[in-house]
Amino acid sequence: MSRSERSPLLLAGLLATAGVAHFARPRTFDAIVPRGLPGTPRVWTYASGVAELALAAGIALPRTRKAAALTTAAFFVGVFPGNVKMAVDWRHRPTPQKAAAYARLPVQLPLVLWARGVAKGSEGRS
Repeated sequence: MSRSERSPLLLAGLLATAGVAHFARPRTFDAIVPRGLPGTPRVWTYASGVAELALAAGIALPRTRKAAALTTAAFFVGVFPGNVKMAVDWRHRPTPQKAAAYARLPVQLPLVLWARGVAKGSEGRS
C-alpha cells in the first residue's frame, strides 16, 4: 500500500481513536470545553466525539473522502480554542503535563494540512 493510500486511513484511524476516547474518558474532554459555549461541556464532548467518528467514516470511504477531509480540516480549526483553554488551564501543572498541553497547540496546523492533503489526494476519485 502506497503512502498516498495509507494517509487517509491513518487520518481516519486517528479520528476514530479520538472519537472513541470522548466516550471512554469524557471528563478529560469536558474540562477543555470553552466556558462561553452554550449547553453543558458533556454535550460538547459527546458531539465532538460523534463528529470525529463520522469524519473518520467519511474519510475511510473513497466516495466521501474529499468532503470529509475538508470538513476535518475545518473541524481541527474549530477545536483549537479547546486546546488553547487546556494550555491556559494547565499552565500551573507539573512540567510534563504543561508541556503536553502546550505541544498540542502547534500540532493543529499539521493536522489541518494533513486533512487538506487527503482531500487534494482524493480529487478525481469520487
